[in-house]
Amino acid sequence: MGIEHVVAFNVALLASIASPGPSLLYLTRTTLAHGRGAGIAAALGLGLMAATWTLAALLGLSTLFALVPWAYLTLKTIGAAYLIWIAIQTWRHAAEPVGAAAEAPRARRFFVSGVLVNLANPKSVLFAGAVLIVIFPPDLSVGARVGIALNHLAVEWAVQPALAILLSTGAVRRRYLGLKPVFDRIAAAVLGALGIRLLLDR
Repeated sequence: MGIEHVVAFNVALLASIASPGPSLLYLTRTTLAHGRGAGIAAALGLGLMAATWTLAALLGLSTLFALVPWAYLTLKTIGAAYLIWIAIQTWRHAAEPVGAAAEAPRARRFFVSGVLVNLANPKSVLFAGAVLIVIFPPDLSVGARVGIALNHLAVEWAVQPALAILLSTGAVRRRYLGLKPVFDRIAAAVLGALGIRLLLDR
């Protein structure tokens, strides 16, 4: 494994982080609705689970899913149900104003929710497995595999919180607060659609 492999992997990671999906949508909505601290906590949770999926792929979980389809189906169904539940809750509370800071949930809750949002998409391990096969040589040592996962975590924890900080700027958040019912319902519809797509995807 050379530096060129790590660079190629990091480029793929950045493209994945920036692509529309449940994690980016959850990070955006959490930061705008609950502020910078909540967004950073969610970003750390999202990043931790994303790196964990990569480690799982490196340890052969994608192969296990192929050999034991019901395990993948079970995780996928639970994950889809969780995304749909988030969508329903977001839609139900779309018209409610953002509460005072003292009433806001603790950062730990957003960290856990970030972990669960990325845990809800077991397709991540299949994606990670495909990317890893294309980029890295097959004879990786255990140390190299752990290093790749730690590199993934470092990229996630650098980029995701930076996105939260950017989204929490006053101008961006003021625009969100003015359009909260509309934005939240759009976010709910997209999350619900992603959950249904995950549920029905073969």
